[in-house]
Amino acid sequence: MTELLDDVSADPKWQSAAIVAIETGTPRIKSFFLAPQTPFTFRAGQHVDVRLIAENGYTAMRSYSIGSSPADNRLLELSIERLANGEVSPFFHDVVAVGDDVELRGPLGGHFTWSPQDGGPLLLIGGGSGLVPLMSMIRYQQSAAPTIPMVLLLSARTWDDVLFRDELLEIDRRLSGFKLVLALTREPPRRRGDFGRRIDNAMVTDVLQRLPAPPKLVFICGNNPFVNVAAEGAVACGIPAENIRTERYGA
Repeated sequence: MTELLDDVSADPKWQSAAIVAIETGTPRIKSFFLAPQTPFTFRAGQHVDVRLIAENGYTAMRSYSIGSSPADNRLLELSIERLANGEVSPFFHDVVAVGDDVELRGPLGGHFTWSPQDGGPLLLIGGGSGLVPLMSMIRYQQSAAPTIPMVLLLSARTWDDVLFRDELLEIDRRLSGFKLVLALTREPPRRRGDFGRRIDNAMVTDVLQRLPAPPKLVFICGNNPFVNVAAEGAVACGIPAENIRTERYGA
Protein backbone atom coordinates (compact mmCIF):
# COMPACT_ATOMS: atom_id res chain seq x y z
CA MET A 1 0.00 0.00 0.00
CA THR A 2 1.30 3.42 -0.85
CA GLU A 3 0.53 6.82 0.59
CA LEU A 4 3.35 8.99 -0.69
CA LEU A 5 2.37 12.52 -1.68
CA ASP A 6 4.82 13.76 -4.30
CA ASP A 7 4.83 17.38 -5.42
CA VAL A 8 4.44 17.10 -9.17
CA SER A 9 4.63 20.87 -9.69
CA ALA A 10 8.11 22.17 -10.40
CA ASP A 11 7.86 24.99 -7.88
CA PRO A 12 4.32 25.96 -6.89
CA LYS A 13 4.15 29.56 -5.78
CA TRP A 14 1.93 31.15 -3.18
CA GLN A 15 -0.77 33.25 -4.76
CA SER A 16 -4.01 34.99 -3.90
CA ALA A 17 -7.36 33.30 -4.53
CA ALA A 18 -10.76 34.95 -4.23
CA ILE A 19 -13.66 33.24 -2.47
CA VAL A 20 -16.47 33.45 -5.04
CA ALA A 21 -19.04 31.15 -3.40
CA ILE A 22 -19.67 29.22 -0.19
CA GLU A 23 -22.07 26.27 0.11
CA THR A 24 -23.11 24.20 3.12
CA GLY A 25 -22.54 20.52 2.39
CA THR A 26 -23.37 18.92 5.74
CA PRO A 27 -23.88 20.26 9.28
CA ARG A 28 -20.09 20.15 9.74
CA ILE A 29 -18.68 20.70 6.23
CA LYS A 30 -18.77 23.75 3.96
CA SER A 31 -17.50 23.99 0.39
CA PHE A 32 -15.50 27.05 -0.63
CA PHE A 33 -15.12 27.91 -4.31
CA LEU A 34 -11.88 29.73 -5.05
CA ALA A 35 -10.69 31.59 -8.14
CA PRO A 36 -6.87 31.63 -8.10
CA GLN A 37 -5.24 34.78 -9.44
CA THR A 38 -3.24 32.54 -11.77
CA PRO A 39 -5.38 29.51 -12.72
CA PHE A 40 -3.64 26.13 -12.97
CA THR A 41 -4.41 22.63 -14.15
CA PHE A 42 -4.46 19.75 -11.69
CA ARG A 43 -5.03 16.01 -11.51
CA ALA A 44 -7.96 14.34 -9.76
CA GLY A 45 -6.85 13.60 -6.21
CA GLN A 46 -4.40 16.47 -5.78
CA HIS A 47 -4.52 19.09 -3.04
CA VAL A 48 -3.45 22.66 -2.28
CA ASP A 49 -1.91 24.32 0.74
CA VAL A 50 -3.85 27.23 2.24
CA ARG A 51 -2.07 29.82 4.39
CA LEU A 52 -3.58 32.30 6.83
CA ILE A 53 -1.49 35.16 8.28
CA ALA A 54 -2.70 37.05 11.34
CA GLU A 55 -2.05 40.74 11.93
CA ASN A 56 0.66 39.87 14.45
CA GLY A 57 2.44 37.77 11.84
CA TYR A 58 1.34 34.39 13.15
CA THR A 59 0.93 31.95 10.27
CA ALA A 60 -1.21 28.82 10.04
CA MET A 61 -1.17 26.48 7.05
CA ARG A 62 -3.31 23.48 6.16
CA SER A 63 -3.62 21.15 3.16
CA TYR A 64 -7.02 20.62 1.54
CA SER A 65 -7.94 18.27 -1.27
CA ILE A 66 -9.51 19.64 -4.44
CA GLY A 67 -13.03 18.32 -4.96
CA SER A 68 -13.70 19.83 -8.37
CA SER A 69 -13.00 18.00 -11.62
CA PRO A 70 -9.84 18.62 -13.65
CA ALA A 71 -12.17 18.98 -16.63
CA ASP A 72 -13.42 22.26 -15.13
CA ASN A 73 -10.55 24.06 -13.44
CA ARG A 74 -12.04 27.57 -13.50
CA LEU A 75 -12.79 27.27 -9.80
CA LEU A 76 -11.26 25.13 -7.08
CA GLU A 77 -13.72 23.56 -4.66
CA LEU A 78 -12.33 22.94 -1.18
CA SER A 79 -14.64 21.23 1.31
CA ILE A 80 -13.55 22.02 4.85
CA GLU A 81 -14.80 20.19 7.92
CA ARG A 82 -15.17 22.23 11.08
CA LEU A 83 -12.94 20.75 13.79
CA ALA A 84 -13.76 21.54 17.41
CA ASN A 85 -10.15 22.28 18.31
CA GLY A 86 -9.14 23.37 14.84
CA GLU A 87 -6.99 26.39 14.15
CA VAL A 88 -7.97 27.06 10.55
CA SER A 89 -11.36 25.41 9.95
CA PRO A 90 -13.27 27.63 12.45
CA PHE A 91 -11.90 30.69 10.65
CA PHE A 92 -13.27 29.44 7.35
CA HIS A 93 -16.63 28.51 8.85
CA ASP A 94 -17.14 31.62 10.99
CA VAL A 95 -15.15 34.44 9.39
CA VAL A 96 -14.47 33.91 5.69
CA ALA A 97 -17.06 35.48 3.38
CA VAL A 98 -17.62 35.72 -0.36
CA GLY A 99 -15.25 38.34 -1.75
CA ASP A 100 -12.44 37.58 0.69
CA ASP A 101 -9.00 36.51 -0.51
CA VAL A 102 -6.86 33.68 0.86
CA GLU A 103 -3.39 32.49 -0.03
CA LEU A 104 -2.81 29.10 -1.60
CA ARG A 105 -0.22 27.15 -3.55
CA GLY A 106 -0.57 24.09 -5.71
CA PRO A 107 -1.36 21.72 -7.17
CA LEU A 108 0.41 19.31 -4.84
CA GLY A 109 0.55 15.53 -4.59
CA GLY A 110 1.46 13.11 -7.33
CA HIS A 111 0.62 9.61 -6.13
CA PHE A 112 -2.98 9.71 -4.90
CA THR A 113 -4.25 10.70 -8.34
CA TRP A 114 -6.27 9.18 -11.16
CA SER A 115 -6.84 9.97 -14.83
CA PRO A 116 -8.83 8.09 -17.49
CA GLN A 117 -5.54 6.86 -18.94
CA ASP A 118 -5.02 4.87 -15.73
CA GLY A 119 -8.11 2.82 -16.57
CA GLY A 120 -10.21 0.73 -14.23
CA PRO A 121 -12.27 -0.78 -12.69
CA LEU A 122 -11.84 1.38 -9.60
CA LEU A 123 -12.85 0.92 -5.98
CA LEU A 124 -13.03 4.13 -3.97
CA ILE A 125 -13.41 4.01 -0.19
CA GLY A 126 -13.94 7.23 1.74
CA GLY A 127 -14.78 8.27 5.26
CA GLY A 128 -16.40 11.65 5.99
CA SER A 129 -14.50 14.50 4.35
CA GLY A 130 -12.11 11.88 2.96
CA LEU A 131 -14.59 11.80 0.11
CA VAL A 132 -13.27 15.08 -1.33
CA PRO A 133 -10.33 13.84 -3.49
CA LEU A 134 -12.44 10.84 -4.50
CA MET A 135 -15.19 13.21 -5.60
CA SER A 136 -12.75 14.86 -7.97
CA MET A 137 -12.12 11.42 -9.51
CA ILE A 138 -15.85 10.66 -9.74
CA ARG A 139 -16.64 13.96 -11.42
CA TYR A 140 -13.76 13.48 -13.85
CA GLN A 141 -14.89 9.94 -14.64
CA GLN A 142 -18.38 11.18 -15.41
CA SER A 143 -17.22 13.79 -17.90
CA ALA A 144 -14.21 12.06 -19.46
CA ALA A 145 -14.64 8.28 -19.12
CA PRO A 146 -18.15 7.27 -17.97
CA THR A 147 -17.69 3.70 -19.21
CA ILE A 148 -14.88 2.98 -16.74
CA PRO A 149 -16.48 1.01 -13.87
CA MET A 150 -16.20 2.74 -10.51
CA VAL A 151 -17.72 1.92 -7.12
CA LEU A 152 -17.65 4.27 -4.14
CA LEU A 153 -18.02 2.84 -0.64
CA LEU A 154 -18.64 5.88 1.54
CA SER A 155 -18.84 5.85 5.33
CA ALA A 156 -20.73 8.61 7.15
CA ARG A 157 -22.39 8.96 10.54
CA THR A 158 -25.89 9.64 9.25
CA TRP A 159 -27.79 10.30 6.02
CA ASP A 160 -27.44 14.05 6.61
CA ASP A 161 -23.68 13.70 7.04
CA VAL A 162 -23.17 12.34 3.51
CA LEU A 163 -21.18 15.01 1.70
CA PHE A 164 -22.32 15.69 -1.90
CA ARG A 165 -25.25 13.34 -1.18
CA ASP A 166 -27.70 14.61 -3.79
CA GLU A 167 -25.04 14.77 -6.49
CA LEU A 168 -23.84 11.24 -5.73
CA LEU A 169 -27.38 9.86 -5.75
CA GLU A 170 -28.04 11.50 -9.11
CA ILE A 171 -24.82 10.09 -10.61
CA ASP A 172 -25.74 6.67 -9.23
CA ARG A 173 -29.16 6.88 -10.94
CA ARG A 174 -27.57 7.55 -14.33
CA LEU A 175 -26.16 4.01 -14.51
CA SER A 176 -23.09 5.46 -16.20
CA GLY A 177 -20.38 3.18 -14.84
CA PHE A 178 -20.63 4.51 -11.28
CA LYS A 179 -22.20 2.83 -8.26
CA LEU A 180 -22.68 4.30 -4.79
CA VAL A 181 -22.71 2.25 -1.59
CA LEU A 182 -23.29 4.02 1.74
CA ALA A 183 -22.25 2.76 5.15
CA LEU A 184 -24.08 4.75 7.84
CA THR A 185 -22.58 4.18 11.27
CA ARG A 186 -25.25 5.81 13.49
CA GLU A 187 -28.52 4.98 11.79
CA PRO A 188 -30.06 2.23 9.63
CA PRO A 189 -29.54 2.34 5.87
CA ARG A 190 -32.22 4.00 3.74
CA ARG A 191 -31.46 2.31 0.42
CA ARG A 192 -31.33 -1.30 -0.62
CA GLY A 193 -27.72 -2.40 -0.90
CA ASP A 194 -26.41 0.10 1.65
CA PHE A 195 -25.16 -0.75 5.15
CA GLY A 196 -25.86 0.37 8.70
CA ARG A 197 -22.48 -0.34 10.31
CA ARG A 198 -18.81 0.51 10.14
CA ILE A 199 -16.76 -0.75 7.22
CA ASP A 200 -15.39 -4.26 7.72
CA ASN A 201 -13.90 -7.07 5.63
CA ALA A 202 -17.30 -8.59 4.81
CA MET A 203 -18.55 -5.25 3.53
CA VAL A 204 -15.52 -4.74 1.29
CA THR A 205 -16.02 -8.26 -0.08
CA ASP A 206 -19.66 -7.51 -0.86
CA VAL A 207 -18.87 -4.21 -2.58
CA LEU A 208 -16.11 -5.73 -4.71
CA GLN A 209 -18.67 -8.10 -6.19
CA ARG A 210 -20.50 -5.08 -7.61
CA LEU A 211 -17.62 -4.43 -9.99
CA PRO A 212 -17.51 -6.36 -13.28
CA ALA A 213 -13.88 -7.37 -12.63
CA PRO A 214 -11.27 -7.01 -9.87
CA PRO A 215 -10.26 -3.38 -9.42
CA LYS A 216 -7.16 -2.18 -11.15
CA LEU A 217 -6.71 0.44 -8.43
CA VAL A 218 -8.17 1.09 -4.98
CA PHE A 219 -8.17 4.60 -3.50
CA ILE A 220 -8.83 5.00 0.24
CA CYS A 221 -9.05 8.33 2.07
CA GLY A 222 -10.02 9.13 5.65
CA ASN A 223 -8.57 9.32 9.13
CA ASN A 224 -5.90 6.88 10.27
CA PRO A 225 -8.12 4.21 11.89
CA PHE A 226 -10.53 4.27 8.96
CA VAL A 227 -7.81 3.88 6.36
CA ASN A 228 -6.21 1.03 8.30
CA VAL A 229 -9.46 -0.95 8.47
CA ALA A 230 -10.39 -0.31 4.83
CA ALA A 231 -6.94 -1.17 3.52
CA GLU A 232 -6.79 -4.35 5.60
CA GLY A 233 -10.19 -5.32 4.22
CA ALA A 234 -9.03 -4.80 0.64
CA VAL A 235 -5.89 -6.87 1.19
CA ALA A 236 -7.94 -9.61 2.86
CA CYS A 237 -10.04 -9.76 -0.30
CA GLY A 238 -6.97 -10.53 -2.34
CA ILE A 239 -6.22 -7.10 -3.79
CA PRO A 240 -2.44 -6.69 -4.23
CA ALA A 241 -1.05 -4.12 -1.82
CA GLU A 242 0.68 -2.28 -4.65
CA ASN A 243 -2.72 -1.58 -6.21
CA ILE A 244 -3.98 0.21 -3.09
CA ARG A 245 -3.35 3.93 -2.69
CA THR A 246 -4.14 5.66 0.57
CA GLU A 247 -4.32 9.18 1.89
CA ARG A 248 -4.76 10.03 5.55
CA TYR A 249 -5.75 13.15 7.43
CA GLY A 250 -5.86 14.16 11.07
CA ALA A 251 -4.01 12.69 13.99
